[in-house]
Amino acid sequence: MKMRPVVVAMLAFALALPAFGAGNKTYKTTYPVPCSELWGAVKVALSNLDNYKDVQSDEDKMSADYNVKHSIHWSVIGAVNQGKNHVSLVPIGTTCEMSVVSMYSGLSHNDQGDFKKRVDESLAKLQAPKPAEPTKPEPPAK
Repeated sequence: MKMRPVVVAMLAFALALPAFGAGNKTYKTTYPVPCSELWGAVKVALSNLDNYKDVQSDEDKMSADYNVKHSIHWSVIGAVNQGKNHVSLVPIGTTCEMSVVSMYSGLSHNDQGDFKKRVDESLAKLQAPKPAEPTKPEPPAK
């Protein structure tokens, strides 16, 4: 009986699955800001039509389902990995936990990491100090 090739093939398949993003994974990040502030950054990130499509958000629950706009992902068995990603915000005291359920993370794409980076960038822009208005010159004395 030639079991060795079968065992080697099964082992290779088992090791390859995580690299190709099989299944959903949940990623959690805690931010030192209120969820209302972080929700603004999430909405800004998801509004970029170059990156996201089919966004369906719930303002009251501070959650959204969305598709990532990039090339098609192929899994080990050749099927297309399709489905929506999900983000939700959960208040924890004065901080906010962002929970992202990502459909894909693999060799060529990191949906969760890319999304977190875009939210971080949006939050930094929203928190940036606004430039002060120029002072008006004093009217001439009479």
